[in-house]
Amino acid sequence: MTGIELYEPLNQLKPIAADIWIADGPVVRMAAAFGTSMPFPTRMTIVRLRDGGLWCHSPIAPDEGLFAAIDALGPVRHLVSPNLLHYASIGAWKRRYPAAVAWAAPGVRQRAASQKIEVAFDADLADVAPPAWAADLDQLRFRGSRVIEEFVFFHRASATLVLADLIENFERGKISRGMHWLARLGGVLDPDGKAPLDMRMTFLGRKRLARACFAGIMAWRPQRVILAHGRCYKENAEAELRRAFRWVL
Repeated sequence: MTGIELYEPLNQLKPIAADIWIADGPVVRMAAAFGTSMPFPTRMTIVRLRDGGLWCHSPIAPDEGLFAAIDALGPVRHLVSPNLLHYASIGAWKRRYPAAVAWAAPGVRQRAASQKIEVAFDADLADVAPPAWAADLDQLRFRGSRVIEEFVFFHRASATLVLADLIENFERGKISRGMHWLARLGGVLDPDGKAPLDMRMTFLGRKRLARACFAGIMAWRPQRVILAHGRCYKENAEAELRRAFRWVL
């Protein structure tokens, strides 16, 4: 028993809008508030860029069926680690797609080395989108945390915001009673999902930086939000974002 019901079917492409898909993956266990741990569902996002290449955000555990489906969309060109926690499968994807560029978030190289996970990154994410995807995706470095900075992405054609851990949103009906308690304690229980408590604590005294970043996100006027963990927001995105980020205001 994992304590969580996954978003079946796994390892299958699920369309969100034109040229953007998600794929749900298996459970990973991650540290949670107060020294506890929680099982997390995993989810990646795939965008087909206007040059036909594929941009892969937070790749999930490798799966041959998923690889075949992705290969039918186009060549994989980019493997993106949006923060120092979302990287564990990039090494396997890089071996499958050696021509793809593996992009590193701040601190992820050190984190991978400390966890003895072998992954070689080719380039570093920056404050502005690189030319390789600037025509399709905007990006923003969400600042203010003393521990973890996440890059957020916005697919302009579909008005879709792509997040990793800045919002987690665990559905009550998909988690065990024990995990329900942990999710409530961490502030990540649907319908009031947000950044987990331990992550929010790292912004103490520096929320003005986070507020400026949140304003940048809202300026994009997102219509939907993809989350790596839990229920996504397929509508009312701006209202959900104002609710989830009220801790920075």
